[in-house]
Amino acid sequence: MRDRPSGTKINQLDPNVRRILERAELEGIELIRFLYADHAGVIRGKAASRSRLAERLSTGIGHTVAMMAMNMLDQLQDVEHMGPVGEVRIVPDPTTYVALPQAPGAAAMLSDLRRPDGSPWEACPRTFLKDAIAELATEGYTLVAAFEPEFTLGRRLPDPAGGPDRLVPLDDSLCYANSGFDTAHDYTIKLIRALETQGLRVEHYHPELGPGQQELSIRYAPALRAADNHVLFRETVRGVAQRMQMWATLAPKPLADQAGNGAHLHLSLWNDNRNVFAGDGEVRDGFIGGLLAHLPALTALTCGSVNSFRRLTPRMWSSAYAVYGPDNREAAVRVCSPLGESGEPNLELKPSDSSANPYLSLGAVIHAGLDGIRRKLDPGEPVDVDPDTRPGRYPRLPSSLDEALDALEADEVLMEALGPLRRSAYLAVKRSEAAAFGAKDVSYELFNHMRAF
Repeated sequence: MRDRPSGTKINQLDPNVRRILERAELEGIELIRFLYADHAGVIRGKAASRSRLAERLSTGIGHTVAMMAMNMLDQLQDVEHMGPVGEVRIVPDPTTYVALPQAPGAAAMLSDLRRPDGSPWEACPRTFLKDAIAELATEGYTLVAAFEPEFTLGRRLPDPAGGPDRLVPLDDSLCYANSGFDTAHDYTIKLIRALETQGLRVEHYHPELGPGQQELSIRYAPALRAADNHVLFRETVRGVAQRMQMWATLAPKPLADQAGNGAHLHLSLWNDNRNVFAGDGEVRDGFIGGLLAHLPALTALTCGSVNSFRRLTPRMWSSAYAVYGPDNREAAVRVCSPLGESGEPNLELKPSDSSANPYLSLGAVIHAGLDGIRRKLDPGEPVDVDPDTRPGRYPRLPSSLDEALDALEADEVLMEALGPLRRSAYLAVKRSEAAAFGAKDVSYELFNHMRAF
């Protein structure tokens, strides 16, 4: 077996390391990407060669602390302890190893950011979610989740007027129309096969409302796996499109005059093998109450971009009001009806999209829901109408990223959960994005979000 670390016998290695090395050789892998999500919501990483993989699984890859102060325009922000001095390691989770069908010869692992001594780094997003899961476990609960992402498929073309590149949608088919299935068929089949190869179980697919818009759902999983799955989903959607000379974007609003792309978050809470949303009204109501109480601040993390707030407008089925209701698709929290007698009830958080860092987003949702359970927060009466038809009656969600960040800074529970370093970096990055896009025109905003997400 070639490319084995010098002086190391494969049967002396940790079983997880040995399994990955054997798979990498069998699958013809040359580069293994160590991926993480930053405060801008961008998926970044570095890659190890197969010849050094055994070592790098243990040591990680060196990385500057400054990268977690970088915004989505690659503009470094002035954040204390995130400058030119300081080092972390990108340390992969061996259980997340997958070969990448859209990038032959490459594999990937989701990674934590750790200090050089191996201890957790206070600005690691994946650790934030792990800590939230551990905090939830102290109350006897586990969270199962799934993102429900939409994306726009088309081609990236130069602007005839010399401005930023444009996204030209693949088609102009109608919502759920069979012609939309046909137009995107070759891409969709390649995408599904690539996702399934990586262990992501595809549940549903359909052409959505806007031109070129697609929706494809991945089966629910424990919270950490659900966030890992969403990172892989995002990168696979884009990678498969590029291999087919197309462009796919999960940006919330890549086309200003068309439907936006959400990534609604489905949630259920479990105690042992029991879905507590099915039988314990007090716990479910407390969780909903926590979501609603913290929702203005939550949107800064679940809808993490300037572009997000073009989508969160009334009567767009994206939610613009902090209300809940049974099967109400204009409510921020929809109480979903189970599918069939064996189906499990769950909640759907609609103000959520793929410009968010999924680890920060899901971790913050856990903290908000847990606060509601502990304080037995009352969510009030469910809303069974479009809340926009009753002006002034229901609280409006923030209408801009700056408003959402103001709410986040005022939210003691979420600020405490984020911790000093993470919250200062996140706020600096997001404030800089709001200022940068506020100084430019709409085409600049649309292009840069299309490119990043």
